[in-house]
Amino acid sequence: MAVFNIHDAKTHFSKLLERVLNGEEVVIAKAGKPVARILPFVAEDLSPRIPGIDKGKVIIMPDFDAPLPEFDL
Repeated sequence: MAVFNIHDAKTHFSKLLERVLNGEEVVIAKAGKPVARILPFVAEDLSPRIPGIDKGKVIIMPDFDAPLPEFDL
């Protein structure tokens, strides 16, 4: 686990992301105290999208775009 101060993290952000992509955990510190961790993103359940899976679940009434009634003020 590598620790970098904020200034170094801002200056070398691309290099830090490369380290994260290689599986390393990076900690960003302010005045020596850890404030953030950068971890590799792990997608849990990214199944491919299936078009039409919600077909029939939404009903659009024939008058959905009709003018709304005037409100009594």
